[in-house]
Amino acid sequence: MRAVHKNFLYVFLFMFSTSLTAHTQNTDNRTRIIMLGAHPDDCDQDGGGTAILFAKMGYAVKFVSVTNGDAGHQAMKGAELAKRRYAEAQEAGKRFGVTYDVLDNHDGQLMPSLEVRFQIIKEIREWDADIVIAPRPNDYHPDHRYTGVLVQDAAYMVAVPDIVPGTPALKKNPVFLYFQDGFQRPNPFRPDIAVDISSVFAQKIHALDAHESQVYEWLPWIGHYADQVPSNKADREKWLAKDRDIKITPAVRTSLEKWYGTDKAAQVQHAEAFEICEYGTQPNDDEIRKLFPMLGQ
Repeated sequence: MRAVHKNFLYVFLFMFSTSLTAHTQNTDNRTRIIMLGAHPDDCDQDGGGTAILFAKMGYAVKFVSVTNGDAGHQAMKGAELAKRRYAEAQEAGKRFGVTYDVLDNHDGQLMPSLEVRFQIIKEIREWDADIVIAPRPNDYHPDHRYTGVLVQDAAYMVAVPDIVPGTPALKKNPVFLYFQDGFQRPNPFRPDIAVDISSVFAQKIHALDAHESQVYEWLPWIGHYADQVPSNKADREKWLAKDRDIKITPAVRTSLEKWYGTDKAAQVQHAEAFEICEYGTQPNDDEIRKLFPMLGQ
C-alpha cells in the first residue's frame, strides 16, 4: 500500500511541476521527425541515413536516447561513461545535422514506468512531431524492448490533454513507425517504407564514428571481434562502413521497388526500412510520399 501511495505522489508531483512550465509547440510549418532509441547511437544506426536526408530537405529532426548509456562499456561506468556518451551523441548530432537529447535513465535498468512514459510524451509533444520512429517491442535487449513499449504507450496519450497537462497535447496524432530489425517472433519486421540512403551512407558512417566508445570499443569487445578494429584512425571509418551496414533483405528490396521502381531499386546499395505501427495515424501511399519526399527520386 505504501508503494502505491508513493507512486501516486510521484505522478501528482510530476504533473504539478510540469504544469508550472510553459511550453510552446513549433509553428514553423516544417515536417518534424523524432526518433527514439534506448541508447546513444541506436537512432544513429537504425535511422541515421534517413535523418540526414530529412535534415538536408530542411525538416526538423531530433534523436532521443531514453537512457544515458552509463553501462555500455567494458572499462568505464557510471557518471564518467554517461558524460562521455553524451559528448559523443552531441558530436554525432552535429555530423547528422539533427538535435540530440539524452534522458537521464540508467542503461540496462529501463522499465516501462509511468515516469518514463511521461518523459516520452513530453519529448514527442515538445517536438510537435509529425513522424515518430522507435524500436519494435521485441528485441534481445530489454532497454530496446521497453523503449518500444514506452513509445507505444505514449502513442495515444500524446493527444490527451489531461495527461502531462503542463505540456500542450498534440492536436493531431503522429505517424508512428518502427525501425528495421531481424527478429522473427512473434512476427517478422514488415518493411512498409524503404529509403535509399546510398547518397548519404558515407556521412552516416562518419557520424557513427563519433560514438567511439561504442563502435570501436564496447560493441567489438562484447561481440568478441575487438581484434578486427583497425588501430589506425584513418582506416576505422572504412572498417565501420562494413561493420555497421544494414543488409538489404529480399523484403526490403521489394519495398524499394515499390517506392523507387524496379530499375532504380536494383541500384540501391544502402537502405533503411520502417514499419508502420498500427497505433497513430495510418497514412496511405500518397501521404507517405508527402512525408518522405525522397521516395522515388
